[in-house]
Amino acid sequence: MQLILISGGQKSGKSRYAEQRALALSTRPAYLATSRVWDDDFAQRIARHQAQRDARWVNLEQEIDLAAHGFSGEVMVLDCITLWLTNLFTDCAYDGDATLLEAQIRWAAFAACTPQTVIAVGNEIGWSLHAETQMGRHFVDLHGSFMQWVAAQAVEVVLMVAGLPLLVKAPSSKE
Repeated sequence: MQLILISGGQKSGKSRYAEQRALALSTRPAYLATSRVWDDDFAQRIARHQAQRDARWVNLEQEIDLAAHGFSGEVMVLDCITLWLTNLFTDCAYDGDATLLEAQIRWAAFAACTPQTVIAVGNEIGWSLHAETQMGRHFVDLHGSFMQWVAAQAVEVVLMVAGLPLLVKAPSSKE
């Protein structure tokens, strides 16, 4: 897998940028969505995101098992790591260590079966207010650890700020 990681705050333009990059690389990219329908608001958000993607996109959904995507095209947008980790954190009874291990195992399986370019989107959640609950603080720690682990595997890392991409890690000239 050739991994491009797009990170940034909420509504920073991450998904839009990832989609633009995917369409520049492929005429028929996949969009691998990870969100669960937690409530009516999430259902509306998911519907809006789906409606924004036209017929060029192959739409896939995997809440947990990213390796089960079944896509054989060239480019995939994975949106998003943060929601996927939320699903795992919930399923692992809010145990940060167990979730991190499960996430790394599942990510390795995903990487092993995915020869495509993957443009993965994830939030920068450690820059906001300090989480009020112990569970929230544990998730922020888990998320930060996992994002660092994924960024180390990426050939490119882009930080989105106010809709503008900032290159944090450039592809090496060997690639």
